[in-house]
Amino acid sequence: MAERRTFVLVDGENIDATLGNSLLGRRPAPEERPRWERVTEFAERTWGQPVTGLFFLNASNGNLPSSFVQALLAMDYRPIPLSGTSDQKVVDVGIQRTLEALLSHEEADVLLASHDADFAEHLGDLLGAGRKLGLIGLREFMSTQLTGLGVPLFDLEDDVNAFIQPLPRVRIIPLAEFDPEKFLR
Repeated sequence: MAERRTFVLVDGENIDATLGNSLLGRRPAPEERPRWERVTEFAERTWGQPVTGLFFLNASNGNLPSSFVQALLAMDYRPIPLSGTSDQKVVDVGIQRTLEALLSHEEADVLLASHDADFAEHLGDLLGAGRKLGLIGLREFMSTQLTGLGVPLFDLEDDVNAFIQPLPRVRIIPLAEFDPEKFLR
């Protein structure tokens, strides 16, 4: 029997687009992007088992962002640069195919870093049989189709602590979690 392992599937395009379009109103600067090594470290701490990070990239333009790929490799991620035609959502299809392939890997737990509803059906297919599943993203932008699956949602900022500076988020804070010190800095 194979060792239990957590697979962190990262939809980098979706996370970046959510930060840029929905939160910042512009392309995120490098210091405003998640520290991806913190995501895999969080996954390992949270579920107490080895982690494999798979980072899906759209390489349809024929270019590979070599410095970013090198950074991913240094953080022990496996970059997956995919290409296709202009009408194909290559990252989505790649993640969907990976979720399908994980059905036959009973020892595989999955954390999906995306807000995209396109993965709800495939992630839902993995429910049950003692498998751990979870979502990673910004809570207020997560697809209701994904949250409707009833799997844990780990907030990139609050739970994972993936950012080096606070994001300009306005959201409802449960009184029991309210820390006024966060607003006094």
